[in-house]
Amino acid sequence: MRVTKLLILVCCLGLSGCSVVDFLTPEPAPYNEEVSAGYYQTNLKTSTASDVLGIIQLPEYETLSQSKSVVASVGQKKKGYKMWLKIVAFDENNTTAKRKYLFIEDEKPKILFVEPWTYVSFDCQMVLEPEVLNKPYADENAKQIAILKQILESTRKDMDQVRQDNKKIAVSGMMINQGLESALVELDHSPGLAKELNNPDGIEFSHISLDKGKIHMAVEGDVATVKMRLGSQVKKLVGREM
Repeated sequence: MRVTKLLILVCCLGLSGCSVVDFLTPEPAPYNEEVSAGYYQTNLKTSTASDVLGIIQLPEYETLSQSKSVVASVGQKKKGYKMWLKIVAFDENNTTAKRKYLFIEDEKPKILFVEPWTYVSFDCQMVLEPEVLNKPYADENAKQIAILKQILESTRKDMDQVRQDNKKIAVSGMMINQGLESALVELDHSPGLAKELNNPDGIEFSHISLDKGKIHMAVEGDVATVKMRLGSQVKKLVGREM
């Protein structure tokens, strides 16, 4: 029986192409924990530009891009099938971190009759603008939707500052925007769902290319934290990962 299974595996590899071997061998560094370390070590309102520059990049694996107020570090492996991006944006008045982002995309190839699947995760945390927090809203649902719209707008602006430096940043930004826009479409159709955003399970929404997505948003004081998962990761309880 063991020999039969081995023969089947060999046939699968032969028919699926040598790239599949890369996914069946142990994954080399950097691991997701290493990739995300700079994101989690950055503290909003206290980490300075010099602090972030010392922790955001893994020089052996990543390329650094900068503008006047944004720092980005992007990496790629598995022959382009895995890509990640970290961005920190700074308050122009006191040069401390005001927004931070972490994006990871990991694609798995098709093996015979097994369809490919894609893991996409997006995490961000940002200091919200006072006018968004203090504006009068019809209800709490409208406020939650307005906050998520500000998050999308700020994300676009920060990406635009560094996307010209690296094509991978532009691709990552496009996927992030597409996910947030899909979540907002769901909320526009069903505004009452907004009250579920801060629940551990978040809310689920339809995605144009990855079928399903899930998003969780928590607001504490003037800081919003978002976790979004697309593709194969929607079954995870994104809020419980926090």
